[in-house]
Amino acid sequence: MATAAHPPLPIARTGGAVLAVMALGHLVNDSYTALLTPLLPSLRDRFALSITEAAVLVAVSSFTSSMLQPLFGALSDGPRGRWLAAAGPLVCGLGMVWLGYVPLYGMLIVLVALSGLGSAVFHPSAVRYVYVGARIGQRGLFAALFSAAGTAGLALGPLLAVLVGLRGLPLLLPLGLITAILAWSVTSPAGDPPPLIRRTWREYAAVFQGPMRALWAMGVLRSISTISWQAMIGFSLVARGFGVHVGPALATFSLASAAGAIAGGQLSDRLGRTRVIRSSILITIPLFIALIYTTPANWWFYPLAALVGMMVNANIPVTVVMAQEYAPDHVATASALMMGFTWGTAGVFVLLVGALADRTSPEVAMVASVLLLFPAFLLAVRLPEPRTA
Repeated sequence: MATAAHPPLPIARTGGAVLAVMALGHLVNDSYTALLTPLLPSLRDRFALSITEAAVLVAVSSFTSSMLQPLFGALSDGPRGRWLAAAGPLVCGLGMVWLGYVPLYGMLIVLVALSGLGSAVFHPSAVRYVYVGARIGQRGLFAALFSAAGTAGLALGPLLAVLVGLRGLPLLLPLGLITAILAWSVTSPAGDPPPLIRRTWREYAAVFQGPMRALWAMGVLRSISTISWQAMIGFSLVARGFGVHVGPALATFSLASAAGAIAGGQLSDRLGRTRVIRSSILITIPLFIALIYTTPANWWFYPLAALVGMMVNANIPVTVVMAQEYAPDHVATASALMMGFTWGTAGVFVLLVGALADRTSPEVAMVASVLLLFPAFLLAVRLPEPRTA
């Protein structure tokens, strides 16, 4: 698709400064989100949950943080992006930090949903500021740095969960407040609101057509494998006597994912978007399966977790940029489809993965999800290289 001129955002600072603040917001937001999975075994013991019931929490988190992103993406393409970018991480934290203080499983679900709502609010608005602040030749790099900050947050979250525990989670709430203040300060200056761009919902729906559909489907299949591993690895390691390694394993995976995101974004600016996506998916499959059947008793467990994290996440910022370049007039909406709608749909399938784990084992369930990368690769082969201007 040909690109069109994108209406300017009234950004009060340079693109680099906006990127830095939005990346910080991404790190904090995703740190809050990542508190959940390492705490699942503790929550299971406290509330006497099955793996399927624990997977419901992951599904609710993925669904609310992701499926609502297209709606907030449409709002972010209008004048409300500044509010959404500032409020998102704070709301995300407000939901997550009280998990250790509720007496009922149903209240856990409500808090996880609130946290997911905050995440859904933040992502499309923040990525739009990042996109507009980048020059054409920097889009892949800027998207990669923004994505890397989020994956660094996914690495930090499990370590914070181990450090403070369920009862210490409220100590992390000031991070969201500080981020909100910075995001508000660095975007539109007071008294200079962005021009209102009125579009119909039919125009927004039109974004989801052509190659965007194949890109979205590929993203869903890729996301199922990642979310399933993150949700099941705790149960797998605990059952095999390596429970103390749950937090470090998730942190290693996510920290390496940040490096992979940066490398993937840079390579896509040089080699092309589709080439990076196809190669990273294909290489990931055998490595992922090997990781599932490896334990921390082997010296290569953590290096392998890092390598898989790098490869599986190398294409995430690339798919976001591709969506933006497929629909340049709806940057936030297109970004929300790839960052949100894909993860939300994948999160629903985690329920099936959890049920399969209850009937067989977490390892079998994880392998089944990884095999979905084969059809993801076939979809990637069909994607055209976007044209930029």
